[in-house]
Amino acid sequence: MELNIFVVDAFTEQQFKGNSAAVVPVDNWLSDALMQSIATENNLSETAFLKRTSSNQYEIRWFSPITEIDFCGHATLASAHVIFYEFGVNKEIEFITSKVGRLRVMLNAQGEIEMTFPSQKPELVPAIPEQLLAGISKTPVEILKNRQAYFVVLDTEQDVLNLEYDSALLKQLAPLDVVVTAKSSQYDFISRYFWPANGGDEDPVTGSIHAGLAPYWAEKLDKRCLIAYQASKRGGVLNCVVSEQNIIVSGKSVLYLKGKIFV
Repeated sequence: MELNIFVVDAFTEQQFKGNSAAVVPVDNWLSDALMQSIATENNLSETAFLKRTSSNQYEIRWFSPITEIDFCGHATLASAHVIFYEFGVNKEIEFITSKVGRLRVMLNAQGEIEMTFPSQKPELVPAIPEQLLAGISKTPVEILKNRQAYFVVLDTEQDVLNLEYDSALLKQLAPLDVVVTAKSSQYDFISRYFWPANGGDEDPVTGSIHAGLAPYWAEKLDKRCLIAYQASKRGGVLNCVVSEQNIIVSGKSVLYLKGKIFV
């Protein structure tokens, strides 16, 4: 079997920055085992598989090198890049997912891909796991969680930048991951994201978690429109617009690779 593959750097205008995702279009779904093997072989934070259902509608599934993921923002952005720029679709796209419903995506006048996500605003944690406190080197201001991750709010952005973590301890928090965040001087807020239970140690840029970070910081800062920076080694900028039900997360993207898979 021969399949097309694209690799796109998401949430950046520069190659080798942001977060890379592979995009593999299919006519019919492959077996779960084969999709997982392809994602593991790609060894990127995510591989998205797309199945076209109409001219501007696609079913989408996301796989990390370890497991299938319920919700991935940067691979959704990478998939939209391929559909807009490689397939020539020039209108709004709808992605159909099994866990987070239908995701509306469009290309705006600034060349950013805008993704409308359901709000995933976190709530305070009544009981904080010992592994979480022991697994990070900074003392939290507060800890919250949503269906995806624990949210660790730190006092300063320097705390976020300097934070050290113990992957073995954080892995014990499965199925939840961990995001650390603080108010920023250059941006509205910054974050780092750790997901040893589901994908790897530190994810370069995580679009989906901003469906939780953006409403949290919108309330704290009393702002609807926010600029976020994920402070990994590769780094990435995300623009977020918050409404009561939805979060629009947008960013730039650049193609790195297109080729063939033989399986």
